[in-house]
Amino acid sequence: MRKGEKRKQELLAIAYRLFVTRGYENTSVDDIIEEAGIAKGTYYYYFESKEQTLEEVIGMMIEEETETAKQILASPIPVPQKIAAIISSFRPAPEEQSIEGALMRPENTLMHDKIREKLYETAVPILSEVVKEGIKEGIFSCDNIPERVRMLLVVSSDIFDEGRFTKRDIDVFIDMTEKLLGAEPGTMDFVRGLIRKQKKK
Repeated sequence: MRKGEKRKQELLAIAYRLFVTRGYENTSVDDIIEEAGIAKGTYYYYFESKEQTLEEVIGMMIEEETETAKQILASPIPVPQKIAAIISSFRPAPEEQSIEGALMRPENTLMHDKIREKLYETAVPILSEVVKEGIKEGIFSCDNIPERVRMLLVVSSDIFDEGRFTKRDIDVFIDMTEKLLGAEPGTMDFVRGLIRKQKKK
């Protein structure tokens, strides 16, 4: 890694830590500069604004989530569990909610859409591989795999990311997932237990 790139990664790590501990709204560019011990000009050499820093911090988070998803893809766990684990791996950790929440601000709408597309571009190929594995094992039966897993990501994000969902939402999501992937009824029932555990955290 070149020296300049290393410094940029160090600044992103500092920004990430401050966004997590103080919240995005309560962290200023001056806070990042002070923590890094650099001149203001150095910061603006790497980032045009705090918003660009946020975008790149979230990009860094997606890269880490992708590595986790790839490890799950290569693991020996059953295919249905892989599907759920990979979708879950692309969700921010509880301490990262303030970073993710900053994307919901009206002025960050374009950035939110851009980040969401980046996430789908990354997650869809990985999930598609799992579905293909499931088809080979006779667990799933479907075509148009990338389109189906993208739809699964969109729906799961819309239902679960805000944490406001009902038991009926979960029932419908499980039923929809099984039908979307051509799985036998009951294949994804274990998801109920996973969601209950997540909600208790």
